[in-house]
Amino acid sequence: MTSLFPMFMKLAGRRVLVVGAGKVGEPKIAGLLETGAQIRVVALQASPAVREWAREGKIALELRPFQSQDLDGAFLAVVATSSRTLNERIYDEAQRRGVLCNVVDVPDLCDFFYPSVVRRGDLQIAVSTAGNSPSLAQKIRQQLEKQFGPGYAQWVRELGETRKLILASDLEKERKLELLHSLASREAVEAALAALPELVGKGEER
Repeated sequence: MTSLFPMFMKLAGRRVLVVGAGKVGEPKIAGLLETGAQIRVVALQASPAVREWAREGKIALELRPFQSQDLDGAFLAVVATSSRTLNERIYDEAQRRGVLCNVVDVPDLCDFFYPSVVRRGDLQIAVSTAGNSPSLAQKIRQQLEKQFGPGYAQWVRELGETRKLILASDLEKERKLELLHSLASREAVEAALAALPELVGKGEER
């Protein structure tokens, strides 16, 4: 089996098609809302939350059966229907068009997988088992949420501002690198978090 290539993808301005808007499709759509993607949802029925996102203009929702041309111009597609036949049809069509596709909970019909993610502001830690055990990925995520508390969000934000100042300074390259590495040291992390209301290990309980 070939190894997966882990990466974080920019979707701003990209067209993303989601087929299915029920209890399986809703969280997948929710995960796309903050990416800046152009989200188009096609489904026979939609959950109240999905309908509300459509009313707010966050997504384009069409309550009708999937059509092959729905994939026109799409960068990637997420399929969340209960029909194996329909799922396979959409995946095959996406393959022909060169559209990245994920059929939820069907690893064999996926070009990419949704990882289990810990988010602390700009800090994101993703865990994947390549579809072998989403439950294990979820348990590891819960452990990481306790290890990396909410305080990391503010610290990473401040670290980014400090990095910009260092890079814009007249210091020699070697000295800049030395400072940047020292800022990310364990001692620096602990000192920064100790000064914040949320301490390491005081993460959100989920």
